[in-house]
Amino acid sequence: MGATPVIEADGVELSFGGGAGVFDLTYQVPAGTIVGMIGPSGCGKTTTVRLMLGLHAPQRGTMRVLGRNPTAFRAAERERIGYIPQQFVLYPNLTVAENIHFLAAMYGMPDWAREQRITRLLEFVDMTDAYQRLGSQLSGGMQRRLMLVGALMHEPELLFADEPTAGIDPVLRGRFWEYFRELRDQGRTLFVTTQYVGEASYCDYVAVMRKGRLIAVDTPEGLRRRALGGEAIAVTIDAAHVPPAVELLKRHPSVRAVRVVEGRDDLLHVFVDEAAPRLPAILNALEYGLDIIVHRAQEHKPSYDDVFITLMEQDEARTAAG
Repeated sequence: MGATPVIEADGVELSFGGGAGVFDLTYQVPAGTIVGMIGPSGCGKTTTVRLMLGLHAPQRGTMRVLGRNPTAFRAAERERIGYIPQQFVLYPNLTVAENIHFLAAMYGMPDWAREQRITRLLEFVDMTDAYQRLGSQLSGGMQRRLMLVGALMHEPELLFADEPTAGIDPVLRGRFWEYFRELRDQGRTLFVTTQYVGEASYCDYVAVMRKGRLIAVDTPEGLRRRALGGEAIAVTIDAAHVPPAVELLKRHPSVRAVRVVEGRDDLLHVFVDEAAPRLPAILNALEYGLDIIVHRAQEHKPSYDDVFITLMEQDEARTAAG
């Protein structure tokens, strides 16, 4: 991954019995990046975060965060870390301002250093007008934004966010990721878990988890290539020409595979190593080899939902094969 790792896990395992837990986790998180962990509910994302925070100790393997075993963190290391848990953990009977001042006091911030920081952060998350509102009077999205302010109050260099966008509307989810990318651009490192597979596109690296194991760690585009076995070209031709086109393309030296898109008898997905340089050769093979008129041909990028499903299916097939 290139940059200096802020987090290093090597063969980390924590079993709760009955197949629950995390197993053989090996990964690195480079400084100044957003790493997103995606996977279905119960796959081990929260346990992984808790291991990095030192709230759980691994039974096997080694975990180092900021150069130290998290279970042996001193106050100095914890002050460099921010954490947004899944549930609202601030005080519902305190106002937004009181909650933030309480958190600032916990980190030893003097009164004179707080106000300007609070003002900036509330503007950052668009909550200036909620300054005197009770925590219990905030919507779920606003509660999450308040926890983000609390996690950033002491200007941590490393932020953990455990499903921070769960249950909030798509517009607010997009704004959260804008906040995260701004923090990344300021040099912070972020580790974010999510069930929303499409959020992979906001990350620098994505870790895909299934049944407590990492099945892929790559860039968002790298995940697409891994799922597809390369890149894909979408080719639209007359339905009558599909069978001979499929046979021709299967024999083409640049083509890895050809599939007729389900529900479309005129659309092919042609899988190659690299789409852009191979596209002219695919067109030539169809137009000059079979005299087929190609109505449209372009690079196809499947959604991350499709990529995720494919990766899950591939891992399940590998597991079943032994």
